[in-house]
Order: sequence, then C-alpha cells, then structure tokens
Amino acid sequence: MANSPLTIPSFQAESIQVNSCTDLRALTYARTLHQLMTQVSDGHLPADKTLANYFRDHKKHGSKDRRVLRETLFGLFRWWGWLRKLPQQNNHCWPALLAVTAMLEQHPWQDLMQSWAQMADIRTDAQMHSPELLIASVFPHLGFSAKELLPDWFWQYCSCPNPEKLAASLSSRPPIWARAQGTDRDKLVQTLQQSGINAVACEWFADALSLGYKSVNFKQIPAYAEGKLEIQDLASQVIGQVCNPTPGQSWWDACAGAGGKSLQLSVLSRAKGQAVDLVASDIRPRALEELQKRAKRADLTNIQLAPWRSDALPVKAQAFDCVLVDTPCSCTGTWRRNPDMRWLDDAGTVADKPQLQLDILSRASHAVKPGGVLVYATCSLAQAENGDVVDRFLVTHPEFEAILSIHPFTGEEMTRITVWPYEADSDGMFVARMQRKKQS
Repeated sequence: MANSPLTIPSFQAESIQVNSCTDLRALTYARTLHQLMTQVSDGHLPADKTLANYFRDHKKHGSKDRRVLRETLFGLFRWWGWLRKLPQQNNHCWPALLAVTAMLEQHPWQDLMQSWAQMADIRTDAQMHSPELLIASVFPHLGFSAKELLPDWFWQYCSCPNPEKLAASLSSRPPIWARAQGTDRDKLVQTLQQSGINAVACEWFADALSLGYKSVNFKQIPAYAEGKLEIQDLASQVIGQVCNPTPGQSWWDACAGAGGKSLQLSVLSRAKGQAVDLVASDIRPRALEELQKRAKRADLTNIQLAPWRSDALPVKAQAFDCVLVDTPCSCTGTWRRNPDMRWLDDAGTVADKPQLQLDILSRASHAVKPGGVLVYATCSLAQAENGDVVDRFLVTHPEFEAILSIHPFTGEEMTRITVWPYEADSDGMFVARMQRKKQS
C-alpha cells in the first residue's frame, strides 16, 4: 500500500464467515464499497461521480443504503492517510478499514461496525477522545500524525502556520453554508428551523447562515426555489465581502463559472441601494447557463453575459471600476468537500496552474480603469498559486500596486488574505486586491 496513495487492498467476500443477518448486510456493504473504491482508484474518477453512476444503475437501494454507502465511502477518503497504514492481514484488512472509518466518523450504524470489526478481529471499545487517540488505541504499534491525513506533496506547496490543525480541519465534515438573498436573514433562519433544518445565523456576515452538516433536499425548500436562499461556502463569501461592491460601480467577473460570486456582488450592492452593473464571463457555456438560471431565480436583472471565445478580451479595455479574477486552480482549499481528490491528484495539479493563472490575470487586468481595483482569488492553499502569482504579476505590471484588505475572521489588515479552513469552519480560499495607478 505504500507505493501508491490509493492502492486498495484485496477483499474476497466469499471467504468471510456469516453468522447473522447483520453480518450478511455488513458483508454486502463491504463488497459494494470495495467495488466503488476500486473504481475510483483504477478509473481515476471523482468519488461523487462514481457514486452517482452506481446509484443510477442500482435503483434498488433505499435512503438508508444510500446514506451508508455515501458516508462510508467519503469517510474512507477522509481518513485514508491513516487507513492506508493499517497492516494487510490476509483478507481482513478491508473490513478493518470499514470498522475504523465507522468509529472515526462516529457513524450511527453500530451493528455494521461491530460486524466489520468482528470480521477483522479488532477492538471497538476505544473512546473518541480525539481521532488520533482513537486509532492509536486500536493500532498502538503504528504511529499516526495529523499531517499524514494529507499527501506528502501537498506540504511542499502549503506554508500553513498550523499544519496539524489544517489537516484535522480538512478531514472533518464540512457544514453547508448559505446566503440570504433579498430577505431578512434572521427571519429566514427561523423559517428554516420551523421546517426542521438546523439553520444558524453566521456571526461573521449579516447575510450568511449555516444549514448544519446533514444533507438537505433544496428542491423542497420554498426559499431556495424563490431565490431567497443561495448555497455558497463561507470562504467563498469572503471574496465578495473583500470586494465590497458599492452602487454605481461597474464590475466584470472574468471567471464567473456558475455565478456564485456574481450573484453575491449583485446582492451585496443591491442591499446598499442599487445593484452594480455587472458582466460575467467564462469559457464554459453550460456554466453561464446555470448562472442565468440562478440570476433569474433571484430576480437579478443587472448581470450581462460575455463569454470568452478566444484569448482576446470579451469586454472593452479599461472599462470597469473593478475586475474579479477567480482563476482555475488545484482546488486544494475544497478538499474537505472532496476528500478523494487529495489522493487522486498529485503535485502536478499545483505545478501546472501558476502560469495559466498569471496569464488569465494579466489579460483580465486590461479591463481595469485607471484607479480601478483588480481582485485575484483562488480556492487553493498553495503559495505557488496564490501569493507567488500576485508577486509575479506586480513585477511585470508596475501600473498596479497591492492594496490592503481586512481579514474578516482575524481583523488583520493585509495585502494577501488566506482563509484557513479551521478559522471559521469553512473551505480554504485566497484573495488579494490590487489597484491600477491613476494616470498623472
């Protein structure tokens, strides 16, 4: 298992002795999870897509089956940095991985956990003082550290002031963050709570709220259908807050994607009296189509589309007060939501991005007016994609200078803000603001 981060141990379900109906269910789950994990590993496919394909082809599964398979699969990836160290004891390694995952994740299906543990002949009486102490008590002869929960290559690119805390946070369940759009946030929270959703007002931003850690069927929420509730991670919301749009400004969202930040910029400025004039661009037509749907749902009519069709600017040069460039990146800041990607990706995921990011940022900068602001953002935690790109841009574009922003979670003034996931229970993000010098 040491040669590859995603080498899946073999498992022959036929050789496992079954003594009860619970054991049979546990064995069936184990076989299916082994199949799914192997498909992810061999096909190098995202776990969520692999799981969606499986459920599409196996409609017999009810809600409980789906929950057990989904949460166990993602739990395996969350703790894989430790699990892959477990000894391969003939055919017992795979049930051991499942039992330990259930313990670390504190899954409610204790009967399945006991069956898996019995198959693997491991103890299950360890107390959850902390994940590290729990797994160490089950396998006392093995050493475990928080940093092992992320691949070795990642630490070559990430300079975090608290790496152990970062690793622990990226291996915890992410909450669902949202924004209130065109409605009172506190009243919306109350309405959601009455519907049985664990909604809580966010202390950081006046329009932000948490919907807890359980999956939610948004199609059944009227506020979502009416555009009054928009799903957006808190770290992503930091970008809009740092942009701080004001009425009368002209904005260009140069890499808009499905439009989460475009909508946020519009709503934030509308709350101050009038939505900004905003143009959204992307190279993906489907993403812009989704943006249009979301804008219509939220009754935002101020957003125009200008797709990238070539390397040439899809907008006029020096025509905007502010330009947001949220570039494609390694997405290491979102590993909490996509734990499989930390093991599917390699160092090249980071290494091949900075030049592209600098190129996009440089081209987009031509749209900024004299005295206007250029905002660079990523959902990466790698210095090579963040501060290093800003440094290279400022060296090659002396007409721009870095300007200060306030980190919303620490209150510090800085020219480069990194949002670490452990600061406010969010994803990871980076944002920096620069200003084109006024012509003399």
